[in-house]
Amino acid sequence: MRSVFKLLSLEPDPGRVRDLASVERIAEALDHLEPDAARYVATFAYVLARVAHADWEISEVERSAMRRLAEQTMGLAAEQARLVVEIATGQALDLGAHEYYTVTRRFRELSNREQRLALLECLFAVAAADENVSTAENNEISKIASELGLTPPEVTAARAAVRQHLAVLRGLPGETGGGS
Repeated sequence: MRSVFKLLSLEPDPGRVRDLASVERIAEALDHLEPDAARYVATFAYVLARVAHADWEISEVERSAMRRLAEQTMGLAAEQARLVVEIATGQALDLGAHEYYTVTRRFRELSNREQRLALLECLFAVAAADENVSTAENNEISKIASELGLTPPEVTAARAAVRQHLAVLRGLPGETGGGS
C-alpha cells in the first residue's frame, strides 16, 4: 500500500526536500562554502524573504535589512550578501508560498535551536525595517516559528524588540497600510 501512495505522490519524499531548486540556486552562488553551509545560508535568506514577502511586496528597505543581516549574521561579504538577497527575494516573488514550508523545514534540519532563535530575531528585524510590522508579517513569523519548533514565549520575547513597530498595537492598518 505504501508504494501506491508513493507512486501517486501522496507520500512525502525526504530526498525532495534536499533538492529544492530555490535553495540550490542560492547555494550555487556560495560556491566558496561547503554544500551544507551554503544550503544553511540559502534557507536562512529564503525564510527572511518569506517574511518580507508576507504583504505581497518586498521593499528596498527590507532588502537592505536582509543584506545587512546576511553580512552580520551569516558572515557574508557585501557582494555575496547582495547576490544572496537578490536571488532569495526573486525566488520568493516568483514562487510565492509554493516552497515556504518546505524551505523552512529544511532550515530546521540544518540548524540548531540557537540558530533558529537567531533567525527568529532576524525575521522581526526584517519586518520592522520599515518601522511597521504588519499583521501579515507578524502572522507569518508566528507560522515560521511554529514550523521551526519554537515556543510562544520565545516568539513573544523576540517580538518585544520590535513592539513599538507592531501595527496592531499602534492602530495602523496591518494588512495593507504603511509598506511592508
